[in-house]
This record gives sequence, structure tokens and C-alpha cells, in this order.
Amino acid sequence: MTPQPTAGPDGAVETVFRMEFPRVVAAVARIVRDVGIAEELAQDALVAALEQWPRDGVPDNPGAWLTATARHRAVDLVRRRETYARKLAEIGRDADLVTAPPEPPAAPDDIDDDLLRLVFTACHPALSAEARTALTLRLLGGLTTAEIARAFLVPEATVAQRIVRAKRTLARKNVAFEVPYGPDREARLGSVLDVIYLIFNEGYAATAGDDWLRPALCEDALRLARVLAGLMPKEPEVHGLTALLEFQASRTAARTGPDGEPVLLADQNRARWNRMLIARGAAALARADAVASGPPGPYVLQAAIAACHAHAYRYEETDWHRIAALYALLAARTPSPVVELNRAVAVSMAEGPEAALPLVDALTEVPALRDYHLLPSVRGDLLSRLGRAAEARQEFTRAAELAGNAREREMLRRRAEGMGG
Repeated sequence: MTPQPTAGPDGAVETVFRMEFPRVVAAVARIVRDVGIAEELAQDALVAALEQWPRDGVPDNPGAWLTATARHRAVDLVRRRETYARKLAEIGRDADLVTAPPEPPAAPDDIDDDLLRLVFTACHPALSAEARTALTLRLLGGLTTAEIARAFLVPEATVAQRIVRAKRTLARKNVAFEVPYGPDREARLGSVLDVIYLIFNEGYAATAGDDWLRPALCEDALRLARVLAGLMPKEPEVHGLTALLEFQASRTAARTGPDGEPVLLADQNRARWNRMLIARGAAALARADAVASGPPGPYVLQAAIAACHAHAYRYEETDWHRIAALYALLAARTPSPVVELNRAVAVSMAEGPEAALPLVDALTEVPALRDYHLLPSVRGDLLSRLGRAAEARQEFTRAAELAGNAREREMLRRRAEGMGG
């Protein structure tokens, strides 16, 4: 989906590049077979747009313009190499693609195979799990190192090093730009699913910037999950992730108010939830159950939790006891402080805030959550429900200080002010 320019040439360049960056990199990587070089050529296309669009006007299809510009530069680079003849044989018909008129925009439910090649290449086993995820978020999600660092709960410098080393490793090992088959594809699947989920989450609740939602990221992640479900119909975790994203995406319209401010789950107008997406999520979850041969995996469990929310027509009808039990299973399957924090929220709704506060207090000593804004936010909510307003105000204030997203930061500040004192 190519976004419509909204703020003149400079604003259009920024908006389009942010949204089209993964497609540009993927298209160029098919030609140069090096994701690092592909990213550089995509940046070159951005520079060209910044130079030409203010002078000549924004093109009718700015995303296609960026892609075509980067492709032409890629072909020029290949032609300058001594190995041009060999590269030309490798890319085959792609040489015609880059000299032909720009391709029409993809259909809403379509995903260019190049995006799948890009994500599977970035998730090559030659890279560490952390590097795979960071690189794919950078290339496929178009996220900055700062945004990725917040998603990982690690320093920005660490993420930058991972990305640089990952690109060097792929180039040094001459990793093929392809979607693998057989055992190789299965081996990379877990990392691919993790990456898609992180991309969706960045769109669902942006870690930084002025906007709470970045819908295009959610749409790309959801389409990728659907494509993977078609590629691997007997893999329950693929269907589990697809179900989870369908359920989550169904709430998008109700998650922001008239001015773009976040709306908490308890306050959302559930009449605005997309029932078609909920039905798709239920069908995907049913497929996951049908092909499963063992205990449910983490994405199937998370999808089951999301289904509990999706099937409650009113917040008061939510089956919090089942959600807490599912989170307990998830914590046993994939131990994580974030999962424990979510379990504490469910316990607070099922058994009361006094039962959950000790669980949250135990997480305050976990190093990975030291700068995680949702920890003091949850603790503030529990303290508020226990009538400890002054302490709750301190927690909401700290959460606001840690939040990177402007909309979320403002919401937390309002909650702190609402505690009085």
C-alpha cells in the first residue's frame, strides 16, 4: 500500500520512504544479492527524491518512483563490476524488470515474493537470533536502531552493532537471496515468526514518534503471516501467529480516540471491532488446533488469549481466569519477564489487585525491565485500584518519563494527574 502524500514534497518523501523502504530494499537485493548494498541504494533513492520532488513535484506513484530509481542504480552498480556477466545470468529476467516501466501497485492482499526472500535471508542461521530479528526489523520494518532497541529492551549501540555485523556476515558468506525449502525453511521459521510479530507490534503500539499506531506495519506483518500460512499449512505455530495478528488487528479502529490518543482496552467501543478479522482469527486458530500434534506453542497460546478478548462483547464478560491460566502455560513454555507482567495483569482482573501486586513487585528487580515503561504503568494501576493514590501517581509519572511514544506519554501523564496530590 502506497501512502498518499500529506505534507508537501518533503513530508511526502519522509512518509513514502518510511512505508516503502522494505519493498525498495527487497527489490534491489534481488539484483545486487547483498542486503547491505541494497539498503545503501535505497538511501540513495531517498536522497534523489529529496533533491527532485521539491523541484519537479511529487510523482503520481511515489513508491514506484523510489523503487525504479533504486533499481536503476543497482543495475548501474552491477554493470560496473567485473563480474557483470555472471550477475546478469543470475538475475535473469530481473534485468528486464529494471528497464521496464514501473510495476503497478500490488493488490491489497498480495505480498511481493521479494519481501519473503528478504525476511528469510535476514533470518539466516549464520546470524544469531538477536541479529536476525534486529536486521529484519531494520530492513523489512524500516525501523530505526532506536526503535528496535526499545523493542528489544537493549541499548541502541548494541542494536547498531548487531545490524552492521549481520550485514557483513551475510555478505561474507554469500548468502543466497531466496526463500529456502524443506528443512532449511523449517529451521528458520521460528525466527521469521518472531520478526513478523515484532513488526506487527511496532505498528500496533509504536515505541516512538507522535503516532500511537502505524497501520502499514500491521498490514505488512499480517499479510506476511497469511502468506506463510499458505506456504506451511501443516505448521500450527504459523496459523497461531496468523490468528493472533487477526485478533489484534480487529481492534485497531477502537484503539485511538478522535485526536489519535490511545484508548485502553477497558474503554474501547467494541462495536468498532472488526468482526470479519475476528472470524478470520478464529478460523486460523481452529486450523492450528487441527494440525497440532503436541502441546500448543507460544503463538497458539497467545492467539487463545486474544480470542478470549475478541469473543467478549463487553469488557465485563472477559474470562480473566482462563486468560490467567493461559498466561501461566505461556510462562512455562517460554519464560519471559514481559509474559510474567502480562500474567500479573490477568491475575489482578481474575483475583484482585492485591493478588497481583507481589507478582509485579518481584519484577522490579529484573534488569531487562528497568527501563520498561509498562512495568511502572501496571504497578501504578494496581496501586490505584488499592486506593494508594500517592504511590500510583509516582508510578505513572515514572512510566511517562520512560515512554518513548508521545501519545502514550501524554496518556500516562494524565493518569498521574488524575491521582491528585
